[in-house]
Amino acid sequence: MTKLIARFYKDESGATAIEYGLIAALIAVAIMVGAGALGTNINDKFNEIADKIKDPTAGTATPPPADPAG
Repeated sequence: MTKLIARFYKDESGATAIEYGLIAALIAVAIMVGAGALGTNINDKFNEIADKIKDPTAGTATPPPADPAG
């Protein structure tokens, strides 16, 4: 019985599995944060493009030239 308890005490395979689980969880969190930031940036860029399609003069410094015939 003493040998069984000593062998159980020295066994570190469970600790290794927990370490790998923590590493995998940290990597998953990093991927989620990165994907969220990337998604926000892409969404902002698409909104900017959509606004330019709606109003091509938006964001330009000078207005388009006036129509002399009109």
